[in-house]
Amino acid sequence: MDVLTDQQVGERLAALSGWTREGDSIVHVQKLADFKAALLYVGAVAYLAETAAHHPDFLIQWNKVTLTLSTHSAGGLTDNDFALAAQINLLG
Repeated sequence: MDVLTDQQVGERLAALSGWTREGDSIVHVQKLADFKAALLYVGAVAYLAETAAHHPDFLIQWNKVTLTLSTHSAGGLTDNDFALAAQINLLG
């Protein structure tokens, strides 16, 4: 898996709502109704991630879930990160 160039990352990020770049990762913060909703959201993201064999880092803070995606084995951002991010965005 090839690491994307800065230009490629910028192009893909511009087409992806709600995600920002932080170094070699992309980050999304999802606010939900409460802790239970946050856990259900994490479960849905985990299902997508497991299906894609690509696993984000999760931070749960009551009703806020922060997702961080990077392809650690490649040493940066790859198409896999943006494909999973696009699927996550479909969750709402």
